[in-house]
Amino acid sequence: MAAELYPPASASAATATDIANSNAAGAAESTKVGLCCPPCLAPAPLPPLPAPPLPDNNNPESPNWQSFHPTLRERNALMFNNELMADVHFIVGALGAARRVPAHKYVLAVGSSVFYAMFYGDLAEVKSEIHIPDVEPAAFLVLLKYMYSDEIDLEADTVLATLYAAKKYIVPALAKACVNFLETSLEAKNACVLLSQSRLFEEPELTQRCWEVIDAQAEMALRSEGFCEIDRQTLEIIVTREALNTKEAVVFEAVLNWAEAECKRQGLPVTPHNKRHVLGRALYLVRIPTMTLEEFANGAAQSDILTLEETHNIFLWYTAAKKPLLDFPLTKRQGLAPQRCHRFQSSAYRSNQWRYRGRCDSIQFAVDRRVFIAGLGLYGSSSGKAEYSVKIELKRLGMVLAQNLTKFVSDGSSNTFPVWFEHPVQVEQDTFYTASAVLDGSELSYFGQEGMTEVQCGKVAFQFQCSSDSTNGTGVQGGQIPELIFYA
Repeated sequence: MAAELYPPASASAATATDIANSNAAGAAESTKVGLCCPPCLAPAPLPPLPAPPLPDNNNPESPNWQSFHPTLRERNALMFNNELMADVHFIVGALGAARRVPAHKYVLAVGSSVFYAMFYGDLAEVKSEIHIPDVEPAAFLVLLKYMYSDEIDLEADTVLATLYAAKKYIVPALAKACVNFLETSLEAKNACVLLSQSRLFEEPELTQRCWEVIDAQAEMALRSEGFCEIDRQTLEIIVTREALNTKEAVVFEAVLNWAEAECKRQGLPVTPHNKRHVLGRALYLVRIPTMTLEEFANGAAQSDILTLEETHNIFLWYTAAKKPLLDFPLTKRQGLAPQRCHRFQSSAYRSNQWRYRGRCDSIQFAVDRRVFIAGLGLYGSSSGKAEYSVKIELKRLGMVLAQNLTKFVSDGSSNTFPVWFEHPVQVEQDTFYTASAVLDGSELSYFGQEGMTEVQCGKVAFQFQCSSDSTNGTGVQGGQIPELIFYA
């Protein structure tokens, strides 16, 4: 929760009682502005918040407020954003949205080497007011609150601005808390924006986490609104990424969407010529020749962003024996190789099982690190080639995260047959999820035996337990759903 900001102090000196009375009479406004939002897009100011606790515990008649707060931390916390004994003021924020914040040099200096140099170094500031136009007021208050009390109050709309402030004033513990907050909120829709910011703030661990999400859930990430908000350098880095796990037609569509958004940001008409202009070399990083001929003909060839010569040459590249030289990369992306967690040590079949009559086979699992579940491996017919209709689901605490209704054909072997979700699903560590499959088919199938409660797959440890949703006999020791297909 962002703390409120004190209004400018009067020119004359005030007593502690005067300050208490004036603070109790009214509170200053608090403004929250996103890190990347220009001032013209800043949200309207929030309504005034109640004044913070006063040093005398809201009792201006009490001269010994210190006695009510026995610990140094409590007494220090009362001085946060407080005019009492303040010996410096900061004018924080951009012109027109700045706020005046009281502070105490000693507290800031023992919490930040930057503030120490500012107040006690060889070139110490002697001014009583210090202007900080590049830090948001709400983020500056989060920084100060941590320095006064060790408390960290982070919110989604100010965490990036707070990370900037923590980096600027070299407060690593707060910066680490911001990165942890961002990692826990990381998902496909914000991964590209956070990738851009993690590069700006030089946070390699956050950068790596962003890549894990973007690679595994590439289609969702590239089609998110956040993708259109990134800078061009980040765009080029993403488009050159070898591990993007999606079709090239999706990459091309995302690049066009970014170009349209960039034209609007620059105040340019959204025309094919201007799209090419804002994209620059990024257009030639898209691996257009790796699309299928149908994808190219129905998409890129009709986008008007390619020249007639480029379109003609790409069609020849698809169809002619003597292929023309192209300016686009010709090698298909590697994508990600799916991994499989197999939970049974053997399989079997009997004359009276495993039978399907629309009942549910289900198992619960947990992992020790974040992964992306892409699908399930299922057993097929034990008596030759057969087709099954199947509905697969992934749930957490009863909430459906993904499902797919499809068919698969088995060949009579004891092999497993993959059934995929539409998009890989992000699965967090140390939380149980439920994987379910409802099959419909006339043929009996193989089933697993000697099931394991724990399975190590590379760097990922899976733990299994029985599910109450299972009505067809599947459990930890035996049954269906022998494999979880995942990216890590």
